[in-house]
Amino acid sequence: MVALQLDELLSALDTRRNGHATFASQAAPAAEGKKKEAKVVKEKPKWGEPGAAKAAKEVKAKAPNATAVIPVTPEGEMKDMTLPMEATYNPKAVESAWSSWWQKKRFFTPDAKAAKGTAESQRFIMVIPPPNVTGSLHIGHTLMVGIEDALTRWHRMCGRTTLWLPGTDHAGIATQSVVERLLYKQENLTRHDLGREKFLEKVWDWKHKHGNRIVHQMNRIAASPDWTRERFTMDAMLNKAVVEAFVRFHEQGLIYRDNRLVNWSPHLRTALSDLEVDHEDIPGTTLLSIPGYDGKVEVGVLCEFKYPIKGSKEHLVVATTRLETMLGDVAVAVHPEDDRYKAFVGKELEHPFFPDRKMVVVADTMVDREFGTGCVKITPAHDVNDFKCGQRNGLEMISVFSEDGSINGNGGPFAGQHRFEGRKAVEEALKQKGLWVQKKSHAMRLGLCSRSKDIVEPFLKPQWWMNCKELAEKSVKAVKEGDLAIIPEFHQNTWFHWLENIQEWCISRQLWWGHRIPAYKVVKPAQEKELWFSGRSYDEAKAQAQAKLGTNDVELVQDEDVLDTWFSSGLFPFSVFGWPDIEGNDDFEAFFPTTLLETGHDILFFWVARMVMMSIGLTGQLPFKTVYLHALVRDAHGRKMSKSLGNVIDPLEVIDGITLPELHKKLEEGNLPAKEVEKAKRGQSADYPDGIPECGADALRFGLLAYTQQGRNVNLDINRVVGYRHFCNKVWNATRFGLRYFGDDYTFSGSLRLDMPFAWEDKWILSRLSQCAAKTNQAWEKYEFANTTTATYSFFLYELCDVYLELLKPRFYADHYDQADEAEKKRIEEDRIVARDVLYICLDWSMRLMHPLLPYLTEELYQRLPPSPTKRESITVASYPTAVYGWVNDVVEKEMEVVSEVAKQIRSEKASLGLSPAARPKTYLRHLDLHWRECLTKLSERISRMALSGEVKVLAEGEHAPKGTLRSVVNAECLVFIEVGGVDLHAELAKLQKKVVSAQKMVKSYEDKMAAPGYEDKVPASVREMNTQKHEAAQIELKELQKAVANIEQAMAGTGRLEKRPGAAVTASRACSGVARPCAPAMSLRP
Repeated sequence: MVALQLDELLSALDTRRNGHATFASQAAPAAEGKKKEAKVVKEKPKWGEPGAAKAAKEVKAKAPNATAVIPVTPEGEMKDMTLPMEATYNPKAVESAWSSWWQKKRFFTPDAKAAKGTAESQRFIMVIPPPNVTGSLHIGHTLMVGIEDALTRWHRMCGRTTLWLPGTDHAGIATQSVVERLLYKQENLTRHDLGREKFLEKVWDWKHKHGNRIVHQMNRIAASPDWTRERFTMDAMLNKAVVEAFVRFHEQGLIYRDNRLVNWSPHLRTALSDLEVDHEDIPGTTLLSIPGYDGKVEVGVLCEFKYPIKGSKEHLVVATTRLETMLGDVAVAVHPEDDRYKAFVGKELEHPFFPDRKMVVVADTMVDREFGTGCVKITPAHDVNDFKCGQRNGLEMISVFSEDGSINGNGGPFAGQHRFEGRKAVEEALKQKGLWVQKKSHAMRLGLCSRSKDIVEPFLKPQWWMNCKELAEKSVKAVKEGDLAIIPEFHQNTWFHWLENIQEWCISRQLWWGHRIPAYKVVKPAQEKELWFSGRSYDEAKAQAQAKLGTNDVELVQDEDVLDTWFSSGLFPFSVFGWPDIEGNDDFEAFFPTTLLETGHDILFFWVARMVMMSIGLTGQLPFKTVYLHALVRDAHGRKMSKSLGNVIDPLEVIDGITLPELHKKLEEGNLPAKEVEKAKRGQSADYPDGIPECGADALRFGLLAYTQQGRNVNLDINRVVGYRHFCNKVWNATRFGLRYFGDDYTFSGSLRLDMPFAWEDKWILSRLSQCAAKTNQAWEKYEFANTTTATYSFFLYELCDVYLELLKPRFYADHYDQADEAEKKRIEEDRIVARDVLYICLDWSMRLMHPLLPYLTEELYQRLPPSPTKRESITVASYPTAVYGWVNDVVEKEMEVVSEVAKQIRSEKASLGLSPAARPKTYLRHLDLHWRECLTKLSERISRMALSGEVKVLAEGEHAPKGTLRSVVNAECLVFIEVGGVDLHAELAKLQKKVVSAQKMVKSYEDKMAAPGYEDKVPASVREMNTQKHEAAQIELKELQKAVANIEQAMAGTGRLEKRPGAAVTASRACSGVARPCAPAMSLRP
């Protein structure tokens, strides 16, 4: 026999780098052996599709069924696959036990020694963006994990050395805030009451008890990282890397200490990174509540007051949104080309509360002449632009705030007041002095601390800074020269913008939880100016100080501050592999640099750029070759996820299901204000009136990956995920149905031979299967995840289930077998052998093609497939199918397109006539092309089965269709004639005409609504949109009903005959070229 050159057997038996294949010997449960055709369980209508409203009423969302019995599998053990396959798909049962078994079998743990020296094309290494240790799984994490896990599984199945390394971030501010709140709530203590060491013990205790929650949740969505290599950014190994990085950069002069402005959170008393500041647009006068202040803070106003010119009666009017900062004013700036104020440049001003302070008018191009009065008050210690202006003009920098946000001693008569009490007091004092002008509403952007919601203040404080300019230039060059790819490419502009305009990075934070800065200040001998030394230890820093100062009598004290969390995160791609200890380090040698970094586009600069810069600076290499940035998840209406809107989606609520009252209860137990709770409840009631049905992790993953083609944002509609839950049900039922065709003793040989007597549908399905494999592999390579879901979904549902499985039934349940002679029986049996082998290939390949998308379901079903020499112990390490070009058959695919179009038209006409699904009317076909007449004759039985019709007869050229048939046009060269004898056409016509009248009323009712006076202004946009959609749907329904009336009237009038008409000379192949998929023999559910 001639073996197929590119056969599945050859690729599956190819030795994998990580060891030889472990073949499974477990056979599928015994088939029942019945000759009667098995019925696939019907699915309920999809949500969001026709019939959805009815389905929603019948199938209310509910929490997991407490009465469902799921067999208990000991932790780490494999499920008992000898148990009967359940009749219906139960995601909770299917998704149980697999993760712990995969981990125990170490399917996800590569051997570093064996991996050393692996060619770049044969390795896939990726580190997870470490989620905060305080965090819980949210929908954004789920998309991230879904993408990363799918890629990892695909590369693993392709036989590559694969490592996906997990970890969590210590999240300095977030974690310290959580523990401080608990400490105060439970023990009425502050961290200062405990002291640094005792407080840090409390934090570590909290981390060990609660810090792994997100790790456990990742297991719920089938994440397959190497958990044996899990890292935490405060681990000793990673702390060593942080200390080394700081010392090296400090020695190079890139890290330095300076007194500069930082984002300051008075409530938390720490500096913040830009990412930790939320910028809120304030439309005008607004009252805000902030932590630590009893009253309301007035924002969104512009205050104007006068500064008198010394020695004259003239004055300058300035405007500010932060009136209290005028206590630190040292100048007023005007534009040097502003003729209104040229004469005032250089003159002295009088500060109303500090008459002895030197204040001058300076000329500076930073001033916008068109804004306000064209005069800008300058407070160098409390505004970023003023700080730069102060440096340019040599102005004094007077800080008037304390770390807690109160006014300090430099505030004169206002000292000791909360800064916002001071704001009110300054206004009153200016009024008393006759210097107040006015206060007016003013739109502005306000920076709020993302953790505490306090108003962020620019604050002058000595901090550690890092100069990233040179490293940024190298990072830009890496992208421009193609050494680092950023996908999608449009994000490159953001990369260039940030790095080409990079500012110094404030890397110190006033916290206790985090990597304490390895810098030591000399306290003995006393120094006029602070003197700092960095070191990998106290002794190393002291030795440097002794050498510098020329004395051994030196005492140092370590900086109390810690490093910005992003500093340690920036080292993550190499610190996790043991850097800087790289000598004899198998992990570092085998796995660094990594292959891919996948994350959300919102942290492209804050994290990704810093990893690239720090890797270049410390290892001389890029940390990865490619950056893939996924979209951000929003709700179905495109709104940002917000607790106050009630649209925040907990993935576990989608996986397990939740009722609307339970959703409301979670809001009530949260920390939202009462008014916002009610608002959020209304949002939940509108979006999830019946709660969220149990979907399972597989459906959620599949749905999120299907959304990835949307670009910058994903507008997630949970109803679509529910639709993919139905798809999982279809995969379960169809596989269960297909397994019945295999007997007790069936074993797949491992390959299909070219000389096997394939039936027409076998050739077609193998061709489509090969095309599906080609599309999915191409999509994985290009990070086109939506194309992988489309290709696998379409193949399994529309081609395998809807067509091939239906066409298989007559071959396995041949009615004439008992009456056949021996030769015919032998032919039938040989045909069944071929059908089983092709079916096995289809099911086996389908499971493996879909495994990165539906890991739990495909493992469960793969384990139930009959044995084969190519079958692995687990689908996670089975080979990923690749295209077999010897299976591709364009001729058969074209024939299927024509057959499908004919069958589709027959089904459509049956529906138009109101015939019951069980009706099997005889059908006649007329085609102008001889070739297609012969082809359709040959395939008439297949057409009959696909169209759910009776006998299909192809009319000879010139042959008239029998009377009593309804004519319908398939295309320019093909007609179908359906027998309508025995059908009471008068009764059917009367029914349809009543429906037409009803549909016309429905259309008119919407037209009247939409034409009502004030409709566009008074009716909410969401309601108008819904009315428009319903109006369009009603119009479509009306047209279909009118078409059905016309068809019946035509049938009652007699039959017609196809004649060539001018302009109708279109070939059948061209006429059918637009058919996207074969005609389905049964209505299919799809999201």
